[in-house]
Amino acid sequence: MRINGGSGFRVQGSRFAGEPGTGTGSRNRGAARAYLDLARPFTLVAPALGFMSGALTAVGAAPRESWRAALLAAPFMGSAMAALLNAGNNALNQIYDLDIDRVNKPKRPLPGGRLTIAQAWRFTSVTYALALLLAWLVAPDRRHECFWLVAVAVVCTCIYSVPPLRTKRHGIWANVTIAIPRGVLLKVAGWSSVKTIVGVEPWYIGAIFGLFLLGATTTKDFADMDGDRRGGCRTLPIQYGVRRAAWLISPSFVVPFLAIPVGAWLHVLTGNFWLLQALGVVMTVYGLYVLYLMLRRPEDLAVEENHVSWAHMYRMMFVAQIGFAFAYLL
Repeated sequence: MRINGGSGFRVQGSRFAGEPGTGTGSRNRGAARAYLDLARPFTLVAPALGFMSGALTAVGAAPRESWRAALLAAPFMGSAMAALLNAGNNALNQIYDLDIDRVNKPKRPLPGGRLTIAQAWRFTSVTYALALLLAWLVAPDRRHECFWLVAVAVVCTCIYSVPPLRTKRHGIWANVTIAIPRGVLLKVAGWSSVKTIVGVEPWYIGAIFGLFLLGATTTKDFADMDGDRRGGCRTLPIQYGVRRAAWLISPSFVVPFLAIPVGAWLHVLTGNFWLLQALGVVMTVYGLYVLYLMLRRPEDLAVEENHVSWAHMYRMMFVAQIGFAFAYLL
């Protein structure tokens, strides 16, 4: 304690236990916030919604199930599973992207020093284990199709992030190992919580979302070119340049959604015919709008930290997921 000029005093070198930011509660809140940031909560909505949309689509698909199937525990457990798996995947990717994130995302928990690598590994292990457990419990009529789909998805996430394969370094292969688990398998897993996945329809729907993500996932790579280049990741913008990469991924914003009305015409998709036609039109127009934003000034993709096309990619996913559920339930 130091007396300050006889007019008062102040404490140096210590703080009162009751001061804000110094107690155990504050440290716990800081740790919780760091783990939340590691999970990247904004990205967890899409997989949870995607699984539930797949389940609701299966309810309305021929032969139609009763509404009770949508209210069972399996679709809700599956949505939680999808969010947990994505959180674990996000953490795993940040572990192996530490050097890249020091350049591209220095405020994230690992480069910012708020969490250690060991803590990130514990978080990854727990979330992956919980996701696999929930996937095993999603077993209507004792079918464990969801578990095996999720097991394949886990392998894909490891292939994407973990050396020696680490497809993140290899251009289009990075997009493939994102599109399969987050596009194709997610929708089919949601379907499996209500109906068997044996048949064309769930895989056709999954392919629509997979083809969309095959190109659209590159929207996150444009602003990360500096760090990716230093980290040895040859993403499409690094391989082909910003302008050419933008044109290369353009079909993924339109072509998959043209397959919706085609699938309805061919009776592969058994939802409401006219709602599926409308969904195809809405998503195609939306995709063309995003392409306009991307291609009018493609150089902006590499300048803006989060180009508007990245946000629209998530919004397109939301609209398509909700649209499919409505087209099958109404």
